[in-house]
Amino acid sequence: MIKTVNNAVLEIPALAQSIGNTPLLPLHRLAEGSGSLILAKAEWANPSGSVKVRAASRIVAEAFRDGLLPGRTLIDSTSGNTGIAYAFLGAALRFPVELVMPENVSPERKAMIRGYGASMTYSSPYEGSDGAILLCRELVRKEPDRYFYADQYGNPANWRAHFETTGPEIWRQTRGRVTHFVASLGTSGTFMGTGRYLRERNPAIRLVSVEPAAPIHGLEGMKHMESAIVPPIYDPELADERLKVETEDAYRTVLRLAREEAILAGFSSGAAVWAAREVAERNPGAVVVTVLPDGGDRYLSTPVWEEILAGHQP
Repeated sequence: MIKTVNNAVLEIPALAQSIGNTPLLPLHRLAEGSGSLILAKAEWANPSGSVKVRAASRIVAEAFRDGLLPGRTLIDSTSGNTGIAYAFLGAALRFPVELVMPENVSPERKAMIRGYGASMTYSSPYEGSDGAILLCRELVRKEPDRYFYADQYGNPANWRAHFETTGPEIWRQTRGRVTHFVASLGTSGTFMGTGRYLRERNPAIRLVSVEPAAPIHGLEGMKHMESAIVPPIYDPELADERLKVETEDAYRTVLRLAREEAILAGFSSGAAVWAAREVAERNPGAVVVTVLPDGGDRYLSTPVWEEILAGHQP
């Protein structure tokens, strides 16, 4: 099922063809009055349901190429979406997957991972993604021969996946008219890879990163870089502007996406679109592109959704 292409990158033929080329959706109502165009990449259209399968498939392909994965268990820390992508790939390619994740991730994410047959180890719900990273490193330290540590936060295959797929897709879909690229930060792979590609194509494109406004926040999967373990692949110098989003503003935007654009998206998508609106309103005539990392269906059982529906009317 795996073959070498140009003696460089391993691809999974049937899976590789299904990953990427996601729709770029215009947010007409949310952009109304700004004088700009806001376009959002619908990453839930990927297999396994999120943007993370782009990086996960590249990490897995390179591990097979380098002989690191056969005979070992893939292990990594995750807040959910990359874990689902790894589990999906493990089921397809028949390799074992173990995931370390905060115990309070949504039940939907846990169920999807179990469905694909991967195992889970839970870290403290109070330590967020950093706690999962530290626990994962400890497990690898104890049994280094058992595991292939995928290390999505430090593996350059993460950002390279977006340099080679997400960036070119946005350039092609906008016919080179994109003026601003806005993305929320977790591992930072989407922002780093896509931003670097777009910057190469047009140095005038403005790159805007988005992160939570405070260390304690309700935006699962996102990192407050000043207080968190900073991903080794992250370079803060790439961004022309770093926007901080309040959790409440992201939640309100999630509901607006659902009610006004008929897009049921996740919390980090709400953060990204809030920031894209800020950029659009300050730059009339701009073509602002952002990324919706996943859909909202994998959060519907969480108390946050009930809070959004009860108290965050647009």
